[in-house]
Formats: sequence, structure tokens, C-alpha cells
Amino acid sequence: MWYWRKPPTGRVPSLWHLLVWGVLIAGCATSVPQEDLQLKQATAEELTALLRQRESAIQTMKGLFSAKVRGGIIPIATRVEGTVYYRRPNAMRLRGFTAIGSELFEFVQADDQFTLRLPTMGRVLTGHPADMSEMGKLARPFQLSVWAMRGVLGTGTIGVNETAQVAEDGDHYRLEISSPAPNGGSLVHRRLWFDRQTFLVVKEDRLTDTGEIDAIIQYEDFRAVGESADLSLVPDGRMLRPFKILLEDGRGEGSVQVTFHELIPNTTLKPSELAQG
Repeated sequence: MWYWRKPPTGRVPSLWHLLVWGVLIAGCATSVPQEDLQLKQATAEELTALLRQRESAIQTMKGLFSAKVRGGIIPIATRVEGTVYYRRPNAMRLRGFTAIGSELFEFVQADDQFTLRLPTMGRVLTGHPADMSEMGKLARPFQLSVWAMRGVLGTGTIGVNETAQVAEDGDHYRLEISSPAPNGGSLVHRRLWFDRQTFLVVKEDRLTDTGEIDAIIQYEDFRAVGESADLSLVPDGRMLRPFKILLEDGRGEGSVQVTFHELIPNTTLKPSELAQG
């Protein structure tokens, strides 16, 4: 803040000085945050179309990440160095290592089958992604891990049997996604928050069938990765993906922070990278 002081010599300030001080004071009093002027409008249809565009922009992805685990969500380690490989529509491979490179786990999902290998426990578990009961206590952490990764892959699209409604929520849009309920009505099972300046998804809630919070996921540190032929994604054709993901278990069992060091989209993946023969 600028203050006027009488010149030490007792001279009256010049007109030039008075003008400068006047402009500075007026600027402090009347400046308006730019973000208040840049909130964009969108409909539910436009936001769901944007989700589809971002999903279709990713055919394959591989990346390097670090994860910090609190509260015992992943009982085999509290810090994990990992790799992720993905090929659309639903082939994924996650590998986790200790800081010195010892393998902790390998999780492979392909179509309607998953395999979890735990070298430190000498166990190999298999099953269907919709029913991970064979994994016991490990089912929950790996379900949460898959949800977190899908925020990077852009696979949070609206299904054929789902509907979406949008509401203004301050400087965000809240998109509520519902699916048919057993009683014939509809049930909200996801909420997405879009930043109204960038239309990036910055938060996601996963809900249980009873409407309680199952998981809260926040997406931060968006960076450009690769290029896209669809210039509607961002003006210069770049794809933006979050390099930091914060996931909190809605059951109060802990949290996971995932930080990506590298993301490479739409590169050719070898069968061995997806653990395929």
C-alpha cells in the first residue's frame, strides 16, 4: 500500500507525483480478480461430450509414478514406486516396487479378468473385476488404485444407461451421474467437479448404493502430454492430464497420494508391457 508523506523540505508535491499516487491508489481500490471475469457456461450435454473426447484421445498410456500410502490402505507398503501401462478399452497393468527396486506387486486387468501377483507373499490371485472377493482385504486397495488411474486415462465417461445433470457450484460445475436403481428410480453414484475456467475435472466423488461417500479423488498439477488431432481439447491440440492425484477412502481407512513423473500417451506398447503372451 502506498502512503503520501510531506516532502522533508516542506515543498508541495508536483502535479506529476500526485497523478502517479492517484493512479496507484485507484488501482489498489478498483482491481478485480481476473478469474471472476472468466467463468464459462456449459450444459450437461457439453460436459459429457468433453469427457468422451478426452477418453477417445487416449488409446494407450504408460507412466512412472510414486505413491504415498497412509492408514494401511495397501498393507504391503507405505511408499511405492510404480509403473502403469494401459491400452483402450480396459487392458491395464500396474507394478509396484520398493525404493530399492524390489517388486511388491503386479496387477493385470484384461477384459473381464484380473490377476494379482504378490511376490513377497508368494501368492497369485485371479478373478473378475466386478467381483474381487478372491482378493480378500487386498480387494479394496486395488479397486481404489484403479479408480485413481482412470482419472489420468480419461475414462470417466457417461455410460449408455447413465444420465447426467449439472449444477453451478461457485467457480465449479458439479456433474451428477446417475444409473437406474433397483426400485425403478435413479441413483447418483458419481459426482464430477469441473473448473469453470478450464473445464478440467478437479474432483470426483464415488458413492455407494446407499448414497454414502465411497471415495474422494482430487486431481491437481495438470500438464500437457502428447498431442491430439482434435483441437477442441485445448486450443493448441495438447492433452492435459493431472500429475498429482489425492485419493481419500470414504470408509475412513486411509489415503493415497500418487505423483506421476512421466506420462507418455498413444505410444506403441509391446505385449510384454501388458503382460500378454
